[in-house]
Amino acid sequence: MSLTVETAPTIDAALARRLVDTQFPQWAGLPLVLHAPAGSDHVIYRLGEQLSVRLPRHAGAIKQARKEAEWLPRLAPHLPLAVPELVGVGEADFGYPWPWAVSRWLDGEVATVDALSGSHEAAGALAEFLTALHRFDAATTEDLTGQPLAARDTATRSAITEVGDAFDTAAMTELWDAALAAPEWDRPPVWFHGDFHTGNLLATNGRLSAVIDFGELGVGDPACDLIIAYTLMSAETRATFRATLDVDDATWTRGRGWALATGLNAYVCYADVNPRVAAQTTRQITQALADGDPGHRSTSR
Repeated sequence: MSLTVETAPTIDAALARRLVDTQFPQWAGLPLVLHAPAGSDHVIYRLGEQLSVRLPRHAGAIKQARKEAEWLPRLAPHLPLAVPELVGVGEADFGYPWPWAVSRWLDGEVATVDALSGSHEAAGALAEFLTALHRFDAATTEDLTGQPLAARDTATRSAITEVGDAFDTAAMTELWDAALAAPEWDRPPVWFHGDFHTGNLLATNGRLSAVIDFGELGVGDPACDLIIAYTLMSAETRATFRATLDVDDATWTRGRGWALATGLNAYVCYADVNPRVAAQTTRQITQALADGDPGHRSTSR
């Protein structure tokens, strides 16, 4: 869930072509086309009509290919939306230093606030997806245990100071204090997506169709997945999401804390250089703050 800016290897179509042709010669004849927009973690190429190639941009994403290859086949049968299906994990070569992946192509457009924030159907579908994910046995995955919200305390308080007048400092501090004071998750650990926001959702014909990018997949407190309530939904559809998910007050409060912490982290890192991220994280932060104000009914879409 972290967003870290660092030096990345040079990735171009020639490199991707050489990697595919030498390691997966059965696909050497398929056209390779850069997919845009790509995410902050991977450069993505479409390989023929049915496949995609994902090359990590930075060291923080290099475990994703093997993680998805190991765990998604076990989780997918239990989930109501499509997830990536890996068909090959490539190795470092030709100066490229990390594992990379070939997956089945998933059709759909990246979910947007304009298209889906008012959709109670989408809110319900997301709650059902998380319910299914959180119910799957996570007892044998200690190596994937996520960090508690409190681990973000120093960075989040620093970010609150750093953003200055961009947001209500007192309201952010109040929300953060409340999130840390909420009772911790005291039940068996459950699976979480870990980076559950609009950019990792696909929609087809106006309906959610897939969840992608499981690089932060882990086990522990499911509150981190509640950030979707603030990146995508309106106040009205957020109520549908919460009711369908049937989440307790403490977990919901920690979820607001996760929304604030991750939104601030992305805002501090990227707002000055990426207007799209600035707009997305501004919405995320302001929606999280408004959710705790009984006198405020957000109309932001």
